[in-house]
Amino acid sequence: MAKSFLLILISILLLETKSAAQDSLVVMFWNLENFFDYTDGGEGESDREFSSSGSRHWTKKRFYAKCDAVAKSIMWMGDRYGRMPDLIGLAEIENKGVLHKLLKSTALRKYDYDIIHYDSGDRRGIDVAFLYRKSVMHPETVSVIKPEFDGQKLSTRDILHSSMQISDGSRIDFIVNHHPSKFGGEDESEGRRNAAMKALKMLCDSIGSADVVAMGDFNDTPDGSAFDIINNHLVNKGLELHRKGEGTIRYEGKWELIDMFLVGQEWSGSSAMEICRVPFLMVWDRKHPGEKPFRTFSGPRYIGGVSDHCPIVLKLIK
Repeated sequence: MAKSFLLILISILLLETKSAAQDSLVVMFWNLENFFDYTDGGEGESDREFSSSGSRHWTKKRFYAKCDAVAKSIMWMGDRYGRMPDLIGLAEIENKGVLHKLLKSTALRKYDYDIIHYDSGDRRGIDVAFLYRKSVMHPETVSVIKPEFDGQKLSTRDILHSSMQISDGSRIDFIVNHHPSKFGGEDESEGRRNAAMKALKMLCDSIGSADVVAMGDFNDTPDGSAFDIINNHLVNKGLELHRKGEGTIRYEGKWELIDMFLVGQEWSGSSAMEICRVPFLMVWDRKHPGEKPFRTFSGPRYIGGVSDHCPIVLKLIK
């Protein structure tokens, strides 16, 4: 495996040398399913649960094994697309330190990735973040938006926005989302998801939506009512994939598309979204025919995977 991984690394470096001048960008999004560090920082129940002494027995060894698997997956993307992802949106990140460890302890240290992350008010202590390549882009502005519901700020993940100056002189507004889940019932939670989508719409109104690339785990499929709020502003690149029955999570043997890219008119005809079935991130579903994402835990039991979500990629043709 080490030899094959080295060959992947060499091929990526060669491909990047050839493709550096190509007029395109590769953007990735991935929900990393409870990417906590292994220490209890006294920051809540989830922080304690995902620690060496917690109920999940989330040890240093298990944490770094996940870091290695995440890095290997990103390297696989680089091999597939001919260049490493220029920007990566992430969800379910505990803190900035987790991302520092990911970048410094794995093969990703060979690349010039930097981090954008802010702690949110989420009850579980999970946030969204960006990794971006400093040789390709740099942030002009960064802001966080806190969705409100019934006049109060939701205790959920912030919406993270960065206006990026691209190395060719252009500018793109990237937005990463992780909207409220359907926990407690779909109808009961619908108002919170609508509130998050309204916050996204207000952000697009304030910055102008033409050059926007929004991504994330929206905890709803493209035909959900919350998307009616944003459909006149952004084009949903996941809609056709959803209609074909494709998805990023698998529940009771059925694929559901809840992770997707929404783009402004500037990119509506010059971008393509893919769901990435990375071979070593998939496992056979014992209850239903077919494969499913190989997750880190099955209930409380550690099984050694990475995430219950497949990563997605958007290729922007400039």
